[in-house]
Amino acid sequence: MQRRTLVTAGAAALAFPSLILAQNLPAGPVRIIVGFAPGGGTDILARVIGQKLGEMWKTQVIVENKAGASGTIAADFVAKAPGDGNTLLMAHINSQAITPALQKVNYDAAKDFAPIVLVGVTPNLLICNENQPAKTVKDLVELCRANPGKISFGSAGTGSAQHLALEMFMLAARVKAIHVPYKGSGPMLTDLIGGTIQYSFDTMTAATPHVKSGKAIAIAQTRQQRVPAYANVPTMAESGFPGFEATTWYGLAGPAKMPVAMAKRMNEDINKVMQMPDVMEKLAASGAQDGGGSTEKFGDFMAAEQVKWAKIIKDGGVKAES
Repeated sequence: MQRRTLVTAGAAALAFPSLILAQNLPAGPVRIIVGFAPGGGTDILARVIGQKLGEMWKTQVIVENKAGASGTIAADFVAKAPGDGNTLLMAHINSQAITPALQKVNYDAAKDFAPIVLVGVTPNLLICNENQPAKTVKDLVELCRANPGKISFGSAGTGSAQHLALEMFMLAARVKAIHVPYKGSGPMLTDLIGGTIQYSFDTMTAATPHVKSGKAIAIAQTRQQRVPAYANVPTMAESGFPGFEATTWYGLAGPAKMPVAMAKRMNEDINKVMQMPDVMEKLAASGAQDGGGSTEKFGDFMAAEQVKWAKIIKDGGVKAES
């Protein structure tokens, strides 16, 4: 009887392979929740990945923006979603590592999510609008020292990667500037280009279209090595701040209740998407590196980032703004 059952199951798998595959994919439309406004780096990469997954899975993959609180509104929403795979999070350094160490959030970043895949790690770009007088790191430091507490830096929100990069810069350069938080890179970049604010350590993903158009000027990048897409832009380390590294990273995660087999199936498919030439080109243009790999790799990466940023925030005495 047991052998006959196995043969029958095997025959079913051969006859209906799509049904077996579908068991590890969600039924119906999939939402990728982004914790920032449209036009930011997280939103851009979510749409690149989401479009390809929609074609691959033959279902609608919708990017939904739930902006605010440095991405934690979106993270909280996904943490409490059903584990059926229909609701995913474009996980971000802010919501998964920085903000939970900076202030109380309504979820446990270490326990409430099922890691799927790391999409990429990017430098931030120190940028300004074309009307600013200081367009080198050296000149910017001098400008900040000559105008203490008057030079404005925008970010995607209090406790964001951009905010922490600014805090690192102020400590390293011994200067004081004004931090202006927004609900994502999109609205912040609009104000930077329009002259409402002056500078930002923004994500390379979000800043790149504006740098290419000439509306924003790239002054420096914040990984130890220059990325190929910005081979002519010096690093902060090369600009007089050795050891300065402030990155932004993105990945996909689901609620912790999501089945392990489903997370692994999604991981396989997203890894395939990230190897597509046009997607690789877009990731490279955004400076996104080191993406892909297993669910375990992403889980270990997030855990290490949570420890790292908790220590930096504690040691630096960084406080959430009221």
